[in-house]
Amino acid sequence: MNASRTALVTGANQGLGRALVEGLAARMTPADLVLLTGRDPERVGLAADEVGRLPGTRARVEGRVLDVTDTPAIARLAAELQARHGGVDVVLSNAVARVLPDESQAERADEFIDVSNTATHAVLRAFGPVLRPGGRLLVVASGLGTLGHLDARLHPLFDGVGLDRVEQAVESWRAAVHEGTATRAGWPVWLNVPSKVAQVAAVRAVAAERRARDLATGTLVAAVCPGMVDTATSRPWFSDHSQAQTPARAAEAVLDLVFTEGADPALYGQLVRFGEVLSWYGGSPLVEQDRMVRP
Repeated sequence: MNASRTALVTGANQGLGRALVEGLAARMTPADLVLLTGRDPERVGLAADEVGRLPGTRARVEGRVLDVTDTPAIARLAAELQARHGGVDVVLSNAVARVLPDESQAERADEFIDVSNTATHAVLRAFGPVLRPGGRLLVVASGLGTLGHLDARLHPLFDGVGLDRVEQAVESWRAAVHEGTATRAGWPVWLNVPSKVAQVAAVRAVAAERRARDLATGTLVAAVCPGMVDTATSRPWFSDHSQAQTPARAAEAVLDLVFTEGADPALYGQLVRFGEVLSWYGGSPLVEQDRMVRP
């Protein structure tokens, strides 16, 4: 990476995102800048101030208001970092919308898709071109993001396609949810499954176009699964948290990918969990989860 580096984390004022900022700020140098972003100005400012005062913090930490559902705002921030810093070295796309088990999946679909998917597409499109050689562009997804978790009828929508096609698939899913035809077409009721598959498919699409030049410069584009994390978003979904990690612990494996020199070709463009690749074709439809959520 460059002598003076710039890092950006979305969805960063609490939970895993906050832990990622803390880890970056501790591992980077005083010459480096870490941008902590979120959509609430007060919370963003408070979080940035708190991280900046932690004993282990070395890098500069600044808060930046960014609503990831505002696609033009993402593009403007990427352009600003290109103009001011010559690009960006680390981008961790982590924003997620919280949906509770007793809430209607269909009623929350737009917000969930906008935050998890439309925003991911915008981050990939805006920050991919300004990512410096040797940089890291990582999308935080989950182990649910493998193709096998979807009905086989849906696989062609996401397998081996470009980012435009992934976006079209996501919008067709959104429309089916609102029209009440999603289940008949094979879409899971639980929003988290197609959303995560689409996130990984988007990463794979962008990575396929960049692979040769990125590997030549040690640049890594990938999706990451941090494992089960005990956060306000995940806690309502699990009765047993004994195996869940703290956000700080979960951030470690993600940060290891950030600070490992070079780019492992085996990890490039893949969904990575604790340093290992999860097979894109793995998994099976999660029928039981659909019975547990409100349509």
